[in-house]
Amino acid sequence: MNQSETKKTIRVFGLASFLNDFGSDMIYPIWPLFVTSVLGADMAILGLVDGLGEAIVSISQAISGYISDKTKKRKIFVWIGYFMGSLSRIGYALSGTWHYLIPFKILDRAGKMRGAPRDAIIADISVQENRGRNFGFLRSMDHLGAVFGIVFCILFFKFLGYRNLFLIAAIPSLIGGLLILVGIKEKKAENIRIYKGFSFRHSDKNFKLFLVLSAFFAIGSFSYSFLLIFAKTFGFGIAFVPVLYLIFTLIASVFSLPFGKLADKIGRKKILFLGYFFWGLTCIGFIFSHNHWGIIATFILYGLHKGALEPVQKTFVSELVPEKYRGGGLGGYQMTIGLCALPASLIAGILWDKINIFAPFYFSLGLTVLSVIMLLFIKEKK
Repeated sequence: MNQSETKKTIRVFGLASFLNDFGSDMIYPIWPLFVTSVLGADMAILGLVDGLGEAIVSISQAISGYISDKTKKRKIFVWIGYFMGSLSRIGYALSGTWHYLIPFKILDRAGKMRGAPRDAIIADISVQENRGRNFGFLRSMDHLGAVFGIVFCILFFKFLGYRNLFLIAAIPSLIGGLLILVGIKEKKAENIRIYKGFSFRHSDKNFKLFLVLSAFFAIGSFSYSFLLIFAKTFGFGIAFVPVLYLIFTLIASVFSLPFGKLADKIGRKKILFLGYFFWGLTCIGFIFSHNHWGIIATFILYGLHKGALEPVQKTFVSELVPEKYRGGGLGGYQMTIGLCALPASLIAGILWDKINIFAPFYFSLGLTVLSVIMLLFIKEKK
């Protein structure tokens, strides 16, 4: 693929990601309020629903990444994934109790099967000098779409209500799926050797160690829903909660691309350290800062964490596994951290309900320190 085609492909993926996150983030700021206030779930149930969703993400990405490596057909997983996300939001709008959310949450997060094949395409058409920038651009477009979605939520939620907003949120993802279907071309499978598929024996000790430390970190990385409920508990009104979601998403959008570019210049590990450092500060902030300005500052730190960690993680993984197994390697990585997300949010909910509101943050801070120590022993490929 020549440079012009590469840029076009990156732009199409970026626009589709913008549209999908525009739709999904119309509802994310009010999601924990909908589940707990409207449908009557407690924090443990909220953690279960959110964690189950992330576990489904992991399984779907592992399967799609494995199959896309074997068949060298990646595009189909991307556009179908967007369509599934669109349908799930219609289901949310029709749900009468929290129990009905579960199948639609599974459908929504199964749509994330697009992630590993899409990331493999981006890694394949990039070179080491621009791979971090390309992943950073994609995450920047994700977060920028989220910013527009949150602003839409803030402006129109009081007029539309929960269920009408969910229905409208289905439209952008549908358009994003059509855009991928029409605008992305991929190589024909017959011109490419078919491999058996990724397994962990194809990876070296660096990838395996990174997988283990990422699993530990993921167990402590509970859902953002806890942060929003925390803010509501300490005096932020329901109308301002989406603004807090906007703050960290906007920060992540602004910094994802610069952090990706910086990773190309100074290395992936240094930016990963920075991402873990920002999350550690976020935990400390929620433990000790309980006034409005302190909580706002902590949401800014959370945005910096997301901006630093998300694009560089995928870049790092794509370079730690052999090129021909990238789809499966990225899918296996997402499966590992996603499966850890189910106990992560469930544990956080139980700690919140049974001990106190600060216990999940202490738990996560300890696992973050452990992850940072393990990262010291990983060698970055040049």
